[in-house]
Amino acid sequence: MSTITIIGLVAAVLTTSSFLPQAIKTIRTKNTKDISLAMYAIFSCGVLLWLAYGLLIKDVPVIAANAITLIFALIILAYKLKYK
Repeated sequence: MSTITIIGLVAAVLTTSSFLPQAIKTIRTKNTKDISLAMYAIFSCGVLLWLAYGLLIKDVPVIAANAITLIFALIILAYKLKYK
């Protein structure tokens, strides 16, 4: 595995794991009052496009990071819509 791929994977783990605390807190409390609906909707669309890009260029770090981040972002977005 190349150094560039390792850097990409480490970056993917760090940025993706940053969403885990918010997702866990949102699931546990169902409190979404302070979460911006517009921000998460736009962010989720952007992450979906990054995932598509990663798939098209066959880049594992980009695919992995954005697939997992999209799941976390969509969970938070779904809770925001459900528990307004």
